[in-house]
Parts: sequence; C-alpha cells; structure tokens
Amino acid sequence: MRSILRVLGAVACGIGLVAGTTQASAEADWTPTAIAWHSCPEVPDAECGTLRVPVDWARPRGESFDLAVARRTAGDPTRRIGVLVADMGGPGGSGAAFAQSKGLFTPDVRERFDVVGFDQRGTGDSARARCSDDLLNRGPSTYPVDQAGFDALVAHNRELIADCRARSGPVFDHADASQSARDLDALRRALGEQKINYFGVSYGTVLGQAYAERFGARLRSMVLDSVLDHSADVRRFVGDRAASTEAAFGEFEQWCARTTTCALHGRDVRAVLADALKGADAIGWGGQGLLDYVNGMLYTPSWADIGRTISDLAAEKPPLTALFEPNYESVRLATVCQDFSLRVKNYQDYARLRAEELRRGPTLYGANISHDEVMACAGISGPAANPPHRLALRTGPRILVLNSRHDPATPYAWARTVHRQAAAHTALLTYDGWGHVVYNRSDCTKNVANTYLFTLRTPAEGASCPAVEPTG
Repeated sequence: MRSILRVLGAVACGIGLVAGTTQASAEADWTPTAIAWHSCPEVPDAECGTLRVPVDWARPRGESFDLAVARRTAGDPTRRIGVLVADMGGPGGSGAAFAQSKGLFTPDVRERFDVVGFDQRGTGDSARARCSDDLLNRGPSTYPVDQAGFDALVAHNRELIADCRARSGPVFDHADASQSARDLDALRRALGEQKINYFGVSYGTVLGQAYAERFGARLRSMVLDSVLDHSADVRRFVGDRAASTEAAFGEFEQWCARTTTCALHGRDVRAVLADALKGADAIGWGGQGLLDYVNGMLYTPSWADIGRTISDLAAEKPPLTALFEPNYESVRLATVCQDFSLRVKNYQDYARLRAEELRRGPTLYGANISHDEVMACAGISGPAANPPHRLALRTGPRILVLNSRHDPATPYAWARTVHRQAAAHTALLTYDGWGHVVYNRSDCTKNVANTYLFTLRTPAEGASCPAVEPTG
C-alpha cells in the first residue's frame, strides 16, 4: 500500500497577508548572488546552477543553503518574451529536472520563453528531505479503529518527524510555500528580471498563490493548472477529494459500459470491485492498495488499466503495475503539514472525518490522497506555518486558472472557489473532461493557455473546452 501511495504523491495533494515591516525590510536588504550557469551533467543542452538562499527568510543573514536551478533558454531570442518559471507540483517533484526536459509546453512556448525550474525546499537537490525508510515502511495503520490505534499512529509520526528533522537539517522546518515564494522572488532577482511568468501545476499552485499574494507586482502572467484551494479546512480537504474521486470513478463506470474493450464491459463493476478487494487481500496486494491504485489511475485517467487491474485481482491474478517514487512521503511532512491545518486531535475527531470521507466517497471507501496526508500530519503540534486562508490578491496580472470538471485530485469545486475568492483577478477555463492537469488535454486547452502566455488575453467568464475521451 505504501508503495502505491507514492504514485499519488508523484502525480499528484499561499501565504497570509503581507508580512510585517521588519521582515519585509530584512528581505529588501538581502541581495542574491549571480547564478553560475553550466551545462547540465545529464542533459548538456540545458543549463544548471545553484542559488544560495536563507534557510529562514525571517533571518535572511542567517544560515543558508543551495537551491538547484535549471533552464532552457528561448529557442528564438529575437522573439523572446521573458522567463517562464514552471513547477509541476508533487510535492516531491524536481522543478530543475522538468526544466531540463522538453516536457509539457508546446514548441512555440519554448521558442519565446526561457523555461526555468528550481527544486523547491526539501526536494531534489535542494536540501532534500530525508527520513528513515524503516520508519516510513513500518508505521501503524492510518485507519485506526480506536483511541489506542490513534495514539500509536501519533507516537509513530512524532518519532518519524524527529528522525526526518535530524536527517534533513534545518530546512525541514522551513519548507512551506511562504518560504518558497521568497525563494522564487530571489530567483527572479538573480535572473535580472523585472517580472516573471509562472506556470504552476497541482501542488505547484500553492506556491503560485503564495507568490501572487506577496509579489503580484512582479508577475507578468500566471497559470494555475489544477488548483488547490488554500482556504480548505481539514474537513473539506478530505471530503471534497473523496467526493471528486467518487465522481471520477463513476465516469470510469460509464466509459466501461459503452466501451466493448473494457475488461469489465457488460459486468457489474461494483460487484467485481468487491471481489477484487478480496482478491487483493488474498494475494498480498492489499485491498487498500487496490483502492489507492485505482485513485492514482483516475488522474490520467487510465481507464483500461483500471478495468484490467480490477478484473485480474477479482480472479486473484497479480496485476502488472509500474510505480515511481520521488521523496513524497518525506517532504509532505515539511510542506503539506505546514501549508494546511491538518490537525486531528484524537480518535473522536478522526472518526468524524472518516465518516465524512465514507459519506462522500462510498464506492472506493473514501480512498483519496488527502486521507493519507492528514494522518501523516497527526501529532504535529502548533499551527501551520502557512495557514489556510481565502486568496487575497491586490496587484498583478489576471491569473488564468485551469481545471478539469472530473479531476479526482483537485476537485473542480476548488477551482470555482479560488475564482470566486478573487474574481477580479482570475479567469477560469473549465475542461469538460477527465483527469488531473489540463494544459495538454486538447488543442483547445493548449490554445487558450498559450494565447494568455503570449498576449495576456484571458477567456470570457464561463469559458470551457470540450472533453476529449481517453483512448484507454
């Protein structure tokens, strides 16, 4: 189960109002050093470097560390618009590795922008968060059945966090999005840019919102693709995702009913799923592992894989799966647990939260990435460093928000809430289809996003792109 959960972290799960004068003045007194660019070791046609930044931006002249940075300069310098900083989310994904690749963006975007990425605090080569594999793999169930089980989980979490802190160093306690927003502006300054463009995907939208709130005047454009609602409390953080996952599975059922190549075509999908949960337990895969795998495959969505996996496990046949693991299980303790107020006090609190999950997502037993994130944060004391709040934008460009109507990871309701909270400063494009991450879903989604990046023109209120049904 724990290995499968890493799929969800790999795919996929703001700061408060402007800080006080003392801290703002201290930041203004800090000056970044120039980045010494060189060919990236594994991708020689991209450039790599490091940027030295403070561990704690409240003490900019204190201890510091290196952020890993990479870029591909604009293919056509004569038509160059500027720098496009991209963050593909996670948390745990490497922004520097993304910048070295030629992924996501269309060639005409890469012709006109320097695409830049950096490994956020605790990820990749930026003071990577490290925790004991033994502690990560032997924790008690994140589905306790009584107060004793809850207490055992809290005790384990506290032991794990102490271990992570000791292995990772001081950055572990300063890795929330409010710190990373200041890193992003330090990067802007080091690049010598008056304004930057930012493209945040999934958890990268948390950094985007934090930057827009604090440094909006330093933005030329911003795209938030598959947006997290940073105002969500723990009940909505879990419940909204349980509901969106339930709805996304319903879309899979409808596809299977109309598609003869689906392994479950013509069968009672929910009855076969019940058999598959038993089969997963029988062969050691684990019923919860199956639920989490299905949840992860809804992100693509890989409907054919979901059908085959459920069918195979119903027959107690081991399925073929491929898993990818960044350091999500470690870094989420330093990021998600400090960007959201995921504080469950006792078993009674947990039981109420679990009931909400089951009420809103009964078919998959409430399975969603938020459950595991909330339970990983159980036992953390004190308020979140970057507490949830309504999006408060005062300056900067109009931000383009993209979201799928049937996204299991970042519910469409979250995108609508973000847009409603900052209606004068955002434009929402709805993709009337499925899956997590919108930009490359269709020519329509790419054209709207690219037009915005090139011209700053935003779509009209209520704009949408038609769905393109997945081929498998």
